Amino acid sequence: MLEVKNLMVFFENALAINDLSLEVHQGEIVGVLGSNSAGKTTLMNTLSGLIIDMKKKEDRRGGERITVLGEIRYEGQEITLIEPYERVKRGIVLSRERHPIFPDSSVEENLKIASVLRKDQEIRKGMDFVYQIFSHLKEIRKRKAGFCSGGEQQMLSIGMALMTKPRLLLMDEPLLGLSPILQKDLIRATKQIRKEGVTILVTEQFARPLLPAIDRGYVIENGVLILFGTGRELMENPEVKAAYFGV
Repeated sequence: MLEVKNLMVFFENALAINDLSLEVHQGEIVGVLGSNSAGKTTLMNTLSGLIIDMKKKEDRRGGERITVLGEIRYEGQEITLIEPYERVKRGIVLSRERHPIFPDSSVEENLKIASVLRKDQEIRKGMDFVYQIFSHLKEIRKRKAGFCSGGEQQMLSIGMALMTKPRLLLMDEPLLGLSPILQKDLIRATKQIRKEGVTILVTEQFARPLLPAIDRGYVIENGVLILFGTGRELMENPEVKAAYFGV
């Protein structure tokens, strides 16, 4: 479904992603693990196309020079230079780390805003889907998003991404800042989203809760791929245990 070949991303002369290749097959949950500044967010911005907007803004103001090399293929077609909105139309949707919400609008209004390009009957189906995955959001649907807890806002941000009807959902560090209980709930929801036919690529630095849920995983450091394997293989790998489990 998604194939990344020899991806390199430069910010001026700093190399953020270094010759990275990975694959995501349809129906999988694939994890990309790494510590802070490993290149996870840069990878997600590049796959979603946001890096193109970032590059344009920097070029206009004469700021940092951004260079992307390599190849990104989605369903057999190269999308490396395709605009982010075109990728959304094709079903590639990013739920960003600390995804922006509309704090003065209610939970339900946020979901409707995210589905602005969908028809009324599709919006209703989309909201039913989100409330099925995150039943707590239905209970607080009239609450202003700005008054929601961090965990509730994280559920809402993923719900907003789901309202666009993704085929490939990119999730950038969804567990960041959540309690262990909420992390467990979010992992459960991720599995449920996959059962509904959505393929998922998720980045995380919290390997322990994520590894049992993924089919395959990649470990990156300083933008370089250092390990890959199934979730079980990574859980049993001594290097992963030492780096992420303190064992």
